[in-house]
Amino acid sequence: MRRWFACIILAKEGDENLSLLEIKPGIYWVGAVDWNLRYFHGYLTPRGTSYNAYLVVDDQITLVDTVKNYLFDEMLARLKEVVDPTQIDCLVVNHVEMDHSGSVPEMMRLAPRARVVTSTRGQKGLQRYFKGNADWSYKIVNSGDKLQTGKYTLNFVHTPMVHWPDSMVTYVPEARLLLPNDAFGQHIASYQRFDDELGWDVVHEEAAKYYANIVLPYGKQVGKALEALDGLDIDMIAPSHGVIWRSHLSDILNEYKKWASHKTEEKALIVYDTMWGSTQKIALALKEGLEAAGLPVVIKFLQTSHISEIMTDILTSKAVLIGSPTLNNGMLPTVSAFLTYLKGLKPQNRMGLAFGSYGWGGQGAKEVASMIDSLGWEMPLDPINIPYLPDPEELEQVRKTGQKMGETVKASE
Repeated sequence: MRRWFACIILAKEGDENLSLLEIKPGIYWVGAVDWNLRYFHGYLTPRGTSYNAYLVVDDQITLVDTVKNYLFDEMLARLKEVVDPTQIDCLVVNHVEMDHSGSVPEMMRLAPRARVVTSTRGQKGLQRYFKGNADWSYKIVNSGDKLQTGKYTLNFVHTPMVHWPDSMVTYVPEARLLLPNDAFGQHIASYQRFDDELGWDVVHEEAAKYYANIVLPYGKQVGKALEALDGLDIDMIAPSHGVIWRSHLSDILNEYKKWASHKTEEKALIVYDTMWGSTQKIALALKEGLEAAGLPVVIKFLQTSHISEIMTDILTSKAVLIGSPTLNNGMLPTVSAFLTYLKGLKPQNRMGLAFGSYGWGGQGAKEVASMIDSLGWEMPLDPINIPYLPDPEELEQVRKTGQKMGETVKASE
């Protein structure tokens, strides 16, 4: 018990030593770490998250973004290590979603002389969220506008629908620093603040999951935003969730370009649920056929895989095969929920195949096929829909269908 207590004390002392972090001369990370968050925007966040805010100490002291309201005190403690919060001159709100703007009212009560710097839509969002408590002094900025803080210049670029209409990024050319709010983020709680400290594999995994579950529907807008940022001299990207990019900038920029264009890999994903095992037998036979065609396959069972975790595989898979038995003349609710989630995220340029089993009506696989069609995906093969339990001859035919699907994917690349 005494050893355990000593470890707790040491961990606390370590956290205190790491609380003040200067990421560029006169620019500090003053965010908060949410170690306990496990569910966000409908998807699982097993590593927690952070809400990152950045303080620019200059002739005009400027805070860029805030944190979720219940972590305001943590942010405030970090601010106080650097400045008297009442002396803050500007509060930049890049995005009004409550995980970033939730502490704005408390911050403005402490810094009443500060101006809120945001977009027109940002102002409307703040005034809607904080009715009667958002009559602050505003500076509305458009793309190309600049704010001189002293030795630093804050350049603003609107990035609408990456991933809200009000979204914008702040660029500090003298520091070669991009503050893009949600773009390039990851849900990671860590005492490590930089990508090279945590490692590419972990950060890339969480960045891909973040993109797949939040940003994926806005590929066209992401592409335009990347074009707008192209040519900027950047050696650090400090997002509002997760760690700061300083060593893998080209890697994550290349990934965003690929994801924004809906470019996939030559691989297949099978997603299914089953009642009595028949649809599972079909799924496994399809897997054998796809592998016989030389296509790598990932298989996800909806009773053991959360839909948000499946989206990371959707992000890179050219072929997506979705199976459901028929229940009450329709899909299983788990499959329906997955397809509803999938439809909202709008992945493009995939090939789909519906499959399933049934006792009498057979509508489950048909509804899956209809949803795949509504996504605009190619469906080169007819749905597989087998009554009751598939026999060995039917399963062999399913394997051949899987092989044909694999060959079709390889021929399309």
